[in-house]
Amino acid sequence: MTSAPDRPLRRGWTTGACATAACRAALEGLWCGTVPARVTITLPRGETPTFDVVNARHGDGWVEAGVIKDAGDDPDVTHGAEIRVRVAASPGGVVFRAGEGVGRVTKPGLPIPVGEPAINPVPRAMLDEVVAELAVTHGRAPDVEITISVPGGAAMAQKTWNPRLGIEGGLSILGTTGIVRPFSCAAWIASIHRGIDVAVASGLTHVAGCTGATSERVVQKLHDLPDGAMLDMGDFAGGMLKYLRRHPVARVTVGGGIGKMTKLAQGAMDLHSARSRVDLAMLSNWVGADLTGCNTALEAATREPALAGLVAREARLRVRNMIEAEVDVVVIDRAGAVLAHAR
Repeated sequence: MTSAPDRPLRRGWTTGACATAACRAALEGLWCGTVPARVTITLPRGETPTFDVVNARHGDGWVEAGVIKDAGDDPDVTHGAEIRVRVAASPGGVVFRAGEGVGRVTKPGLPIPVGEPAINPVPRAMLDEVVAELAVTHGRAPDVEITISVPGGAAMAQKTWNPRLGIEGGLSILGTTGIVRPFSCAAWIASIHRGIDVAVASGLTHVAGCTGATSERVVQKLHDLPDGAMLDMGDFAGGMLKYLRRHPVARVTVGGGIGKMTKLAQGAMDLHSARSRVDLAMLSNWVGADLTGCNTALEAATREPALAGLVAREARLRVRNMIEAEVDVVVIDRAGAVLAHAR
């Protein structure tokens, strides 16, 4: 068992906050001739963090500066990456460009139109504000081309949802508050929501939420689903189902191991081991045999083979009570063998 940390988890900064800081440094260089070693920015909720600036460069009509992303104690794939911004004059207004390692939107359903660099609305607003502020300070026109790059970002993006969401070529520049909160449940649930948005906008009528890689592989093969239909539900069944209730699709499959599917069948919407437990007494009542001495739901199902089918059916009823859709539930063992399929 992993022990709890003996100190508060350290928060970090989003790619959007890092890009804003790098942009501020580069603009100072463009309009004043010197790139500062440190810059301070204002986040959407009023906080004012300071960032070290790295790898300042300049050329004919452009200046570039970088900030190394610190994600705090969050296991973020971009932790330690350089978020690099180049600024130059634009023909008019603020123009955003995707440099190396920053993706481009290719599917509808995201908050950024198809064809645009994958720089989300809040980071765009933060960058706009920096341009406007410094333009007034230095008596310049706020006509700036901003190119954001993340060296190595294309490889990092393969470890994110971006390929499924239709963001090609690299990472997204993200953040709604500018702050990365360690192990953020909200960030995971937001990714599920974006996956549903993209699936709906792409015309898909069947999506699948699975608890892990094994169940996802089994369900995708079982139903011959495209990657865009697969939602990395993880432990957040409630987060997925509540969003599907407001943004319905015709058909939903839920898949997972018997332990997590048992918790869903028993009414839990957060399937994490720290936040929900298998009720062995309830399982005993379902099958009419004493299973309270079992250590896991899988052990109980091994002892009473009919249990897996009961779990699948009860889980399907729980899902059907939350959403209006054709629903099926797939229950697997640790090796990926299907123990039950309720439809």
